[in-house]
Amino acid sequence: MPYQDPQQDPQAAQWPPPSYAEPQQPQPQQPQPQQPPYQHPNGQQPHPQPQSYGQPQPQPQAYPQPYGQPQPYGQPYGAYGEPQPYGQAHQQPYGQPYGPPQAPFPGYGQRVKQPWLVPPRPGVRYHHVARTAVHRWWRPIVGTLLILAYTIAAMIVLLIGALIINTMINGGTYEAGSGDSFFKNDTADLGFQLAMLAVLLPSVPLAAWAVQRRRPGTVSSVAGHLRWKWFAACVGLAILFCAVSFGFSLLASGLVPDTSSSDGPETWVGWSRFIPPALVIILLVPFQSAAEEYVFRGWIIQAIGSWTLETRKGKVGRAFSLVFRTPWPGILVGAGLFMAGHGYTGWGMLDVFLFGAIAGWLAFKTGGLESGIAIHVFNNLMAFLLPAAVGKLDIEQGAVPWQYVVADVAPMVLYALAVVWLAKRLRLPTTTPAAALATQPASAAHNVPVDDGMPVDDVVPVAHETAARQEMTGAQEMAAAQEMAAAPNDSYRTAADSTPPVSESASTPHEPGPYG
Repeated sequence: MPYQDPQQDPQAAQWPPPSYAEPQQPQPQQPQPQQPPYQHPNGQQPHPQPQSYGQPQPQPQAYPQPYGQPQPYGQPYGAYGEPQPYGQAHQQPYGQPYGPPQAPFPGYGQRVKQPWLVPPRPGVRYHHVARTAVHRWWRPIVGTLLILAYTIAAMIVLLIGALIINTMINGGTYEAGSGDSFFKNDTADLGFQLAMLAVLLPSVPLAAWAVQRRRPGTVSSVAGHLRWKWFAACVGLAILFCAVSFGFSLLASGLVPDTSSSDGPETWVGWSRFIPPALVIILLVPFQSAAEEYVFRGWIIQAIGSWTLETRKGKVGRAFSLVFRTPWPGILVGAGLFMAGHGYTGWGMLDVFLFGAIAGWLAFKTGGLESGIAIHVFNNLMAFLLPAAVGKLDIEQGAVPWQYVVADVAPMVLYALAVVWLAKRLRLPTTTPAAALATQPASAAHNVPVDDGMPVDDVVPVAHETAARQEMTGAQEMAAAQEMAAAPNDSYRTAADSTPPVSESASTPHEPGPYG
């Protein structure tokens, strides 16, 4: 066959011709010896070793490609099917494998958002509940100012509403009553006075949440809420107290000469005159009494109890610290303020003070306000309903004979002893539960003693580890991450990781009963 130029005859370029071509036999691939990968001293993934000329490049394991199929020019390894700009090279930091970017080491370089509400320390009594991990000396003061501001604002709003109602009733003109009367109606005036005190009730939970960063229910009890079953048991004892107190009052009235200037004996006013004020009393007295308990027994005792002065040095400082770690400063201050809020004089002041002190002591012994609220509600119901039955809606305050003080205090002492006995019999928990450890930071679970109300060297834990991690620089984060990667999985353990869990018996002196 004569020679033909390939440029003139295209079929001549194929040699040998297709009809005479012999089939090609595939040559077996010789396995290439694999070299062991280089191990970095710190255990990190080394930079990929360069391959010799002619050897196929290894493909990423996350996105495998057929053997020998080349990648498009300039396209880096990445997500399958994801378009890449022309000529852009895949940039990976030294020692990092191909694949999705690795997240930074948890806890380093990330500002972890802490929850607003901080649980109380486990195993503490009622007066130390407010001394949480975020306690500062100024929080009780700011909380008290918030309660005062809320009270003033609520009373102003209530006063404006009363003026509007008075004007609407009187046909567009305001007509004030004589003396202390505001509506020229005894029932309306009594309701207004009780409402002025009842508006204090939301102020204490608000201050606990907004200022002290704790659950509002921790003011009610160490359980974090009002223990309704235990409250029902205290109500039963309070009803017995009312019966005993009424009997003691009858005995005292026989020992005190009658100096009243009334024209005749007091008589029943009838149901038509008794039912309206009775409804107002029954509806508002529970809120009025509970508000006073939350302010004078709840907030005052816990606010002063959070100042333990445990960091004070010297003889004087340590002496004050021994006193302020007990519940008695809060109990006495709360009872004194409670006495100042009433208009009694002489022996009557002692009567009110002892009532507040006994209610505060019960809050400490039972771990909550349930017993104090129960006795306060039924004492005030009896104090308002009995005079209302004879037509007296204005409670007369002032001097009180000592016989009436004894007749009032003696049943209260019996009630307090019965409450403490029943709480022990029912094994009522009087300290915060140990379950609070589950929500505490890891570094805050150390050195948490059981608080029995006596002077102890209790230390308020603070999450130092979290704060230290938040202050780390970028270089420190990289060094810490390399150290963690080089260490074995179970060799890098902090003190918090090796701390044994706190048992139930080590944090709560009483087993939980049915009223927990």
